[in-house]
Formats: sequence, C-alpha cells, structure tokens
Amino acid sequence: MIKKVKNALAGSATEYHSDLLDPKVIPRGEHGISREGISDNALKVLYRLNSAGFDAYLVGGCVRDLIVGLQPKDFDVVTNATPDEVKSLFKNCRLIGRRFRLAHVVFGREIIEVATFRGHHQNSPDEKKKSPKEALGKQNQEGQILRDNVFGSIEEDAERRDFTINAMYYRVTDFTVTDFANGMQAIKNKRIELIGDPETRYREDPVRMIRAVRFAAKLNMQISESSAQAIHELGSLLSNIPPARLFEEVIKLFASGQGLSTFKLMQEFDLMQPLFPQLSPLLKDPKSRENQFIERVLINTDNRINTGLRVTPAFMYAAFLWYPIEEHTQKLMDEAGLNHFDAFNIAINDVLHRQIQRIMIPKRFSTTMREIWQLQLRLPKRFGRRAYQMLEHPRFRAAYDFLLLRGQVEGGALLELADWWTEFQEVSAEQRKNMLVKLREAEGGSARRPRRRRSSTKKPASS
Repeated sequence: MIKKVKNALAGSATEYHSDLLDPKVIPRGEHGISREGISDNALKVLYRLNSAGFDAYLVGGCVRDLIVGLQPKDFDVVTNATPDEVKSLFKNCRLIGRRFRLAHVVFGREIIEVATFRGHHQNSPDEKKKSPKEALGKQNQEGQILRDNVFGSIEEDAERRDFTINAMYYRVTDFTVTDFANGMQAIKNKRIELIGDPETRYREDPVRMIRAVRFAAKLNMQISESSAQAIHELGSLLSNIPPARLFEEVIKLFASGQGLSTFKLMQEFDLMQPLFPQLSPLLKDPKSRENQFIERVLINTDNRINTGLRVTPAFMYAAFLWYPIEEHTQKLMDEAGLNHFDAFNIAINDVLHRQIQRIMIPKRFSTTMREIWQLQLRLPKRFGRRAYQMLEHPRFRAAYDFLLLRGQVEGGALLELADWWTEFQEVSAEQRKNMLVKLREAEGGSARRPRRRRSSTKKPASS
C-alpha cells in the first residue's frame, strides 16, 4: 500500500532533498540541440532577458523533444525575473493565472510562456504566523497545490519539475543543457519517472498522472514501476481537478497524434473512470462495440493529425458520449414511456450536464456535438428534398463521418445507410435522382406524396 496522506504531508508541504538532483552540464556537441530547431520568437525572449541581466533558459518539453528529434509545438522559458519584470521588458506581454502566475509574450499566433523559477512551499503549524512564502503558496489537506507563486532558485525549480525528462535546461548564451535529474539517461532507458516520491507528487497535482500516460504514449516509453503503481491507487484524485483545466488536458491526451495508444494506456491505468464516468462502464469488455467505436474514432483522428489535417474536439467528445446517450435514451423510453425523439433529446441534455461536472466543454464545441448527434436521426430520412437539404447542412460532413464509423462497427442496416450516403455524395445529379427513385421503390412507395385537390362543383340548391 502507498503511504498514508499524513506521512506524505509531514514536515513542509512540499519537501525535497538535494540528493534528488545530480546536475550535469552537457556541452553543445553532446545533446544535439541546434538553434535552427528553436523558434525565432523564443530566441528573442531569451536574448532580451539575458541582455537585461536575467538568467533565462528553455525548459521542459521543448528541450526534451529537441533531444529526441521531435519538433516542439511550443517553447517554454524559465527565468529568475519575476512576472512583473518580464512584463516591463515586453510590450507584447500579458500576465495570466492565479494558481500559477505566468507571463505570455505574444508574437501573432505564437505565444512564448515565461515562468519564474519556482521555490518550495512552507507550512507553519500556527496559521497566524504565515511567512510571505506561505501567503503565495497554498495546498489543501490532500496535498494538492492550490496556489503556487513561491519563487526560488534554478535548483529549486528543477526539484519542482514533475518528470526527470522535463528537468533539462537549455542556455542560449553557451548552448549547454543542464540536466538536473538524469533526464538524458531516462531518455536512453525509455523510462518515465517522477522526481521525488510519486504519491506526494501526484497529490500535489493529480494531472501528472495523465501527463505520465501522455508522455509514455508520445515518446514510446515505459512508466517506471513506482510511478505506475501510484497511478492505480490515486487515479480518483483527478475528480478534484477543476473541469475547465481538464478540458485542455484531455485534448492533449487524444488529439496529439497518438490517441489510440494513449487510450489503451488510460484504460490500463483505470483513468477513464474519473474523466468519463458515464462511458467507463461500457468499456469493460475490450470487444464491445463501445470500445471498437472509440478505437476507430481515435485511429481516424490520429491519421488526420499525422497527415496535417484539422480535427475538432467536438467530434471526439461526441464519440465518447454517443453510447451513454443511446443507453440513457433507451432507459427513458422504458421507464418514462417517452417516444424515441423526446427521450433522445432529454438524454443529450442529461449526459452533457453530467459530463461537464468532470470536464467543462465550451459551448462552441457542445453546440457542434449536439448537431452531430441530432443529425444521426435525420440521416435515415432521405425522401423528397431531404437528401439534398442534408448535403447543404454545415455539419453534414462531420455527421456523415460519424455515421460511417458507427456503421463500420455495428454493420447491418446502419452500414447500408452509410454506404448509401457515400455513393450519393459522389455520383452525378441524374444518378442522385435515380437513387432516390430506387429508394422509394425499395420502400414500397411508402413515402408520402402530396395529394391532389379535387375540384368540386356545388350542386344548385333545389328549388
């Protein structure tokens, strides 16, 4: 069993020891990082901070990715300058965050995030005798960090990093990398390992559990035994994370090009339950239609991302909640005697409401999700002008893709319907007319036709 909470929180709120660090300075010729792979805007930030007399480094994922040969999606800078001092150097800077105070230096669509070296928190047994550090840093009784604006040295900052592979600092003044926690060796060993005690680090920030899974899938690495064991026992702590923060984290999980492998690891570590409690019970059987559908959606998403095509989180979330909606619809029909249409719309509202208690889905995405779901009921209705009107619907393509994936999993009439729409999009206008005629004939003329009015002549009144 993992140690009790009180042991994890004994002493200082975030207790570290210098023996966790073994800093090594790696010269330019041994780490393989070139300025050609670094964003010009990130270099501008580094140079200006250095020119103003501050220390500044690239840190974290961008350094790790450059070392393993990947192109970073963003570049993070860390410095001994405070957020206010950073803001004074850059007119295009804005300060954000309450839990973590950060500076964002904005260059058009690119944002360079600048953080000040983090320091260690201190707890005082007497609440009235709080030091300035304690006022800037706060943890709850379970050890989760609620406020983290305690600044410190680069050594303290390195100890505060989550994983050993993320505690590497690139310095542009001499092109060296300072590796504080044997991150280079962890990369060679293909191991994801936390800095410090796994229970304490996960309790500080439960999101580290899904970050461990994401890095393992992205970098094709294994999570170390001690770091993995703690995930199994502490996964429920993810329910303490604000829903708005989890939305962004889940997008990183499943929309980074390794969605399928990430999904399988999330199931292995039982982390789907705290994120998608309505879906999780439906995933227990690996061969279930729910599992097959999610896997097909993620394969499709991975292919699009890895070929440079755009994806929308709305499609992914719509897929994750589709079968919970179907299940709840049937329950409402059986228990309340509702017709399918009414039960379906109530189920959409109920399932969405429950989900946003865990993951806050912005309205711009939930609106698209609703349209994708509702169009699943309209796609079978193809007579008259309906088929042509459907093609003009702004969400038709997303709804069709959704239907096609459902058909590939469920087969039968659903797959026939998806195949019909596939052909209807590709053929000529004349062939579309023929398809609709054949469809009407196949239905036995059951489609309603407008009735002609009969001209009636009034008989003259009898005299």
